[in-house]
Amino acid sequence: MMFSKALVAVVALLVAGSSSAPIKHRREVPQEHSHEKIITVVRASLNLNNPDQIQDPIFALLGDAAAAAGAGKITDLACLQQAVADQAFTNAKAANDTEGMTNALIFRALERNTGKVGLASELCTQTAKNPEIQALTQHQDPASENAAATNKAIALELAKQIASVGGDPLDALLSGTFAPGDVNDATGKGNTCDDADDKEGCIFTQNLLVPDLTEDEIKAAVGNNTAVDQVDNNADEGADGDDKAHEG
Repeated sequence: MMFSKALVAVVALLVAGSSSAPIKHRREVPQEHSHEKIITVVRASLNLNNPDQIQDPIFALLGDAAAAAGAGKITDLACLQQAVADQAFTNAKAANDTEGMTNALIFRALERNTGKVGLASELCTQTAKNPEIQALTQHQDPASENAAATNKAIALELAKQIASVGGDPLDALLSGTFAPGDVNDATGKGNTCDDADDKEGCIFTQNLLVPDLTEDEIKAAVGNNTAVDQVDNNADEGADGDDKAHEG
């Protein structure tokens, strides 16, 4: 089920209003739908078997107050994103669905909303069922401390994990986030976008994604026996075949 921005906002207000503890930070301007095509695939995988009754993957990308409304049986909200990715990956693996596994891995690495521009999100300390998911954490706000190095390392590890399940490691670039915002921006908007009606994802269609690294860096890190190398090899073999045909 697709949750609109209006619904998510209402959920956030209801949860905040019912909580006895004050919220220390107002919510950062929404960006959870920015990578919509990734979320769509993960939603389909999660719905194959959802024992924790998580309402929708989108809740895992929200701040704690709003996330709690859709977390199902997950009580450690810092681990909701991991739980979604882990179950989606498990389901996709059982179905021999490389695309599903790849998108579950990418989803695990997406940036999660926090209270303000420059605030890093809390890391999950629980152990995932799948080692491929366990190897990953989420991107951090690009304006947070050491974000560039942190996010680059996450993308590199993501590329390795995608390659390990037979996916294209260059898809790790899809997990990238926005350009750093101004930490003194009172609006909390930063350089984000959020459009639930953009099926591709506004970070892609509006050309807002800032790559964490280059394709060459991914190829160098992943090494041989990857989807990238296979494509390159097939292209080379095709060219050789054409040359031989012309020679004949």
